[in-house]
Amino acid sequence: MEQRKLKNIVIVGGGTAGWMTASALAKSLKGQYSIKLVESDQIGTIGVGEATIPMINLFNRMLELDEDEFMRQTQGTFKLGIEFVNWGRIGDRYYHGFGVIGQDTWTVDFHQYWLKQYLAGKAPELDHFSLNNVASMHNKFMRAQTDLPNSPLAQIVHAYQFDASLYAKFLRNFSEARGVQRIEGKIAEVQLRDADGHIAAVVLEDGGRIDGDLFIDCSGFRALLIEGALKTGYEDWSHWLPCDTAIAVPCANAAELTPFTRATARGAGWQWRIPLQHRIGNGHVFSSKYMSEDEATSILMSNLDGEPLAEPRPVRFRTGKRTTAWNKNCVSIGLSCGFIEPLESTSIHLIQMGIAHLLTYFPAAGFDAADIRQFNRVMDDEYIWARDFVILHYKATERSDTPFWDYCRNMAVPELLQHKMDLFRSNGRVFREGGELFTKNNWLQVMHGQRLRPKSYNPLVDLIGEQEINGYMDEVTSVIKNCADAMPLHSAYIAANCAAKRHKM
Repeated sequence: MEQRKLKNIVIVGGGTAGWMTASALAKSLKGQYSIKLVESDQIGTIGVGEATIPMINLFNRMLELDEDEFMRQTQGTFKLGIEFVNWGRIGDRYYHGFGVIGQDTWTVDFHQYWLKQYLAGKAPELDHFSLNNVASMHNKFMRAQTDLPNSPLAQIVHAYQFDASLYAKFLRNFSEARGVQRIEGKIAEVQLRDADGHIAAVVLEDGGRIDGDLFIDCSGFRALLIEGALKTGYEDWSHWLPCDTAIAVPCANAAELTPFTRATARGAGWQWRIPLQHRIGNGHVFSSKYMSEDEATSILMSNLDGEPLAEPRPVRFRTGKRTTAWNKNCVSIGLSCGFIEPLESTSIHLIQMGIAHLLTYFPAAGFDAADIRQFNRVMDDEYIWARDFVILHYKATERSDTPFWDYCRNMAVPELLQHKMDLFRSNGRVFREGGELFTKNNWLQVMHGQRLRPKSYNPLVDLIGEQEINGYMDEVTSVIKNCADAMPLHSAYIAANCAAKRHKM
């Protein structure tokens, strides 16, 4: 028996979430469904410099985007990882790079052999065993060289840094070329069906009515459908993630174009730095309980690389997630679904996962409850995995110089996160929970970078003699150094491959 298909999909809200959803559905659904996107030019989007993680490459490949053209259109730069400053202690620096650490050849993870020697004072810092991190130290970049399968140059993993408003514009053009209808207007009313409480239509201020079968809420923090109309509820995580405000401002570029995002811990939060081709995106994420907006703005403005290019503007938020991401015939994607905070660049990834899981559990007209339950289960996992990894950065610190850091250092954290920290402290063991986003190498770099120190290491390391371990580690660091030396500067690579056109003033 053939299913009764839904016909009309209505996306409420544009921005990154709306146009990522529209482009993915337009590409995947092959013109078989009507897709409308409602947005208003009068309602601004967050639209700051945006950093991503490597999973976005899957999204771009699904859309069959030309990477160089995508970079030109979004003023994009490449990202090898994140540099963290002042997190464990004031003065500390470490990289959380994408990709591999060392090379696994023996019985246990590479980092266990390194750990034995490091604890004995006989090994350099972990950064030296990652090509992504060594390249970041010297502002080098190239894409993975897949024709060199036995070289670390084949293992380079990258993401992007781009202008979020230009990214939305780029995806809007992509979507409209594939049949998505954009409707300009502000929504005045959301009409529900009496029979089952599903959304029947949205009504615009000018009286226009847009009926739909499936509604996707991409209206940002306003959560116009999922919360405003359906009263779904919100799970507050601010006791673990106490920052609640960001001040954002762009500034002029610095002399060097860095292939990484920087996160610098401040007295009651942290400052981001996202280098783009035409400017640097900056912001100060902080807790209003521990710092005033004026003080936070002053700290941000006095720590810019160049002259500010706009007035600083505040963005207020509450960390947490919607109680259920999919309620009745409404799926929330992006900020309407939840918000962790931008520390590990997970916002676009969570949009991407919402889209991917929606396609996996795409409904027929009957909206089966089992499909909706499973979608909500997997989205809960996605948000909780990202949440716990971000909480780690606040919890794993030795800072005691401000009340904010005292609170973070002493707070109780979710049980699974505490277990991961305890496991690492014992014998340096790291594990990945199910299909979680962050790998063992991600956890390793942050836990070590923030001064979690194991008492010992996996005893199977002692199956290999110390001389052989040292020789192998020397070989790995030497090969990585030589590979980084051979890479071009990030700025030169962009100039040669994907530089945006310079607009005449």
